[in-house]
Amino acid sequence: MANKAVFEGLVFDENDNVLNITYVGGEPCYVINDASFLRHIPAQQVDTQVLDVMREQIIENKDLISEQTAKMIGQDDIFTHAIINNQLENIDDQLDHLMEQGMPESGRSYLGMLGFKIVVNYHGEVVRVDQPAAQVDEEE
Repeated sequence: MANKAVFEGLVFDENDNVLNITYVGGEPCYVINDASFLRHIPAQQVDTQVLDVMREQIIENKDLISEQTAKMIGQDDIFTHAIINNQLENIDDQLDHLMEQGMPESGRSYLGMLGFKIVVNYHGEVVRVDQPAAQVDEEE
């Protein structure tokens, strides 16, 4: 069971209302106001759906992520690529840790400023995940 809602402040209902967090028996829940009926959706249910989408994207783009990360930190060599690839191959462990510990408030705030947004329906199903996209140069 998750200890914290990973995406607190980033989850919205289909009417564009941010969902509050409450705890039911120690379990974090996103609260959806459905015509004054408060639906409590376990945070783990929503967070897992979002992390599954992210996991797929990371796996599909592993080589590009490795290459760009190495360039970004100024260590574009074979050893750095190997270390980054190893971390990406162990992405499940990283995401499990994130589910247990949650995301720091500063990280959530930054994602929100970039336009990251999760929209769920009244059943707690993720309708869409809005993610900031990098601009692609014509030359690339």
